[in-house]
This record gives sequence, structure tokens and C-alpha cells, in this order.
Amino acid sequence: MTSQPRLGAALRTIRRERSWTLAELSRRTGLSISTLSKVERDHVSLTYEKLLQLTEGAGIDIGALFAPDPASNGSEPSARRSINRRGDGQHVATPIYDYWYLSADVLRKKFVPMLGTPRARTIEEFGELVTHAGEEFVFVLEGAIEVRTAHYAPFVLRSGESAYLDSTMGHAYLKHGSGRCRVLAICSAGETELKTALTAASKPRRTRSRW
Repeated sequence: MTSQPRLGAALRTIRRERSWTLAELSRRTGLSISTLSKVERDHVSLTYEKLLQLTEGAGIDIGALFAPDPASNGSEPSARRSINRRGDGQHVATPIYDYWYLSADVLRKKFVPMLGTPRARTIEEFGELVTHAGEEFVFVLEGAIEVRTAHYAPFVLRSGESAYLDSTMGHAYLKHGSGRCRVLAICSAGETELKTALTAASKPRRTRSRW
């Protein structure tokens, strides 16, 4: 049975196909030669932000790095596991949302789990509705949100309530009422496309690793 390809082997293959040295890849991506060398030897993994920096700088489709091996019959369990402790997560802050991407150490995820804190209170403050591939499930952990979509009337979800949406339909989550507001969102879009869609409307102001 053939195992799934590792990030290091995939990156090394792509680099050699393009006749790039580690120095050239470092110049294009801004990642150090030492880091790239360790990645290729599977001595270190990359955070989500570093992975995005790598793929954007080198012009690599993220799917090329983590596409399943066609020779594998998929009969072996992947045995993957990721534990998120309180305070874990890759944080991206924008004027309309604060997002914490969970299980960022897991590659080729079939869905993307996120904790979110809506910041905008009105659709005028939010701006254009967000659209991206896939579908999503949103569960209100604390407070309340107003959900705006392109094809339905607005509705409010309170703590303990949830909704399932077609993500290709324009949508927005607005903070409703006073007090703290937090949601858990699970999206089936690819991570790169999802992050691009969520940050298109507003450039992140800061990034940190804890919430």
C-alpha cells in the first residue's frame, strides 16, 4: 500500500521540477533556507500563515503540495489527530471578524473549523456579502448574531442555536445586541480559498497566535 505523500517530498519535487535552488525558493517566499531545508526533510512543519507565504511566494497551488497519492487505495486509516487547547489557534483580525483557525497543524483538511467573533453590527459597516466555495455550519457559542444572506430574510441566532448555509450564497454574520459574541463555524471550502474570501473585504490589522 502507498502512503500519502509528505509535504517535504512534495515541495522538493516541485522545486526540482522548476530547477530552483533552496536559495531561489527562499528569495521568492521570504522563508529562510534553513527552514525550507528542514521542511523538505520533514524535520519541521509549517504554520498556516507560513504555508500561505510559501504557496503565494512560489506560485504553488496548495493542492499540488497535499493532493492525495493516486496510487493509494485509501484503505489505510490516516490516524490523524489534532487537539486544540484553550488559547490555541491561528488568529486573523479584520474590522468585520476576528477568526481563530483551529487545528492549523492538520493538512488537507476536508473541512475548516474556526472560532469567530463578529465585529460589525450593521450591513453598512460590514460591506459586501462574503462568498466562497462549499457549505458551512455556524453555531452560536455566546451572545447572538444576525445572519444576512443574499436570498433570504435576515434572522437572529442566539446562544445554542445554529444554521447551515450554502457558502456560494452571499452571507454575513453581524453582532447582535450587547455583550460578548462568539461562534463556531465549520466550512467545507479549502483553507486558502476561505482565507482569501474572508480577508478580501478588509485587510487584517494584526495577527497573533492566541485567543
